[in-house]
Amino acid sequence: MSVLAQLADGLRAEGGLLAGAVVDSDAPTPHGDSVAPEHALLFEAIREGYLLHYGAGRVVRTEDRDLALLAGDRLYALGLARLAELGDLHGVAVLADLISDCARAHAEGDPGRAERAWAGGARRLAG
Repeated sequence: MSVLAQLADGLRAEGGLLAGAVVDSDAPTPHGDSVAPEHALLFEAIREGYLLHYGAGRVVRTEDRDLALLAGDRLYALGLARLAELGDLHGVAVLADLISDCARAHAEGDPGRAERAWAGGARRLAG
């Protein structure tokens, strides 16, 4: 089962309004493929949160921007909570920096820099 399918199944199992916006996705996970298996789901949850904040999600699809933002927040929290459960302080620092770098890049009108930050974040998380 793909990481995105696992994420979708987990969100559906939680129920609620968000579960109704979950779709099956075979979207690529180009940055997540380089992270360790124990980080794959949390990395893609955080990436999905980012995508919902700045564009369109792969697993959560909604035309309601408020729901998209709330879903993005939920996915950021899900990924970071899983990371904290691992006790991976290096990973917490990497992903906190990544989220911050992406927000800064978008605020400065440079979404390409945000995309490059995801690739760099995956590399730092992996090694």
